Amino acid sequence: MTELTDHNALIGSYPFRALPEPTPARLLSDMDRLGIARAWVGHVPSLWYRDVAAGNDELFAALATHRARLLPVPAINPAHPGWDREVTRAREEGCPAVRTYPAHYGFDAGGDAMRDLASACAEAGLELVLTMRIEDGRQRHPLDAARDLIGADVRATVRAHPRVMLLVTCADRGVVEEVHFGSTPSESARMRWDVSWIWGPPEDHLALLYRTVGRERFVLGTHFPFRLPEAALARLELSG
Repeated sequence: MTELTDHNALIGSYPFRALPEPTPARLLSDMDRLGIARAWVGHVPSLWYRDVAAGNDELFAALATHRARLLPVPAINPAHPGWDREVTRAREEGCPAVRTYPAHYGFDAGGDAMRDLASACAEAGLELVLTMRIEDGRQRHPLDAARDLIGADVRATVRAHPRVMLLVTCADRGVVEEVHFGSTPSESARMRWDVSWIWGPPEDHLALLYRTVGRERFVLGTHFPFRLPEAALARLELSG
């Protein structure tokens, strides 16, 4: 039996509402309960830090005693000076990927900053994680002004470098189809999608995407602690 990896978990406080214990201890407890072997873990406050190095310090410190199961995925803001040092640190720390948030950091997904980051990730052997949204727009606080990403942002990112590997989290069926069928086969082969925002039964969006896009393009992502991890596992089980 293949060990499960959660490719989209986060820890740390959220400025717009209280989250249910967004800690490594709670994440590990949920993983034990649900049979998840390891998780890629990001840091919620880093979305709002101008200099994300401080947030990455907090992430590495919080996961220091749990690295066998909780793999840090630090944030990178390529519009801020010194960002390349964080890519180097991620590689030296054995991280599987880095995360970036164009809408929160205020840079264009089709601009020079993203091209530089995509190139650095390709050279470092790090997957680049894009998050389409953090929370449903109907629940968002008026002060949470960062827009959701759109399909054009994903296409621009995967085209930013011919060898960048992209993991897209929190995308719905419409975005997956728009990007996949609007990309070349070589571009689509460099993209993976997590299932945290894709409907399962009775709509069966995930089962449909398995048939049209390919099961191998999808990975487990719970979007802990914003969503119940049971929901993502249920989608995988019910979609076959």
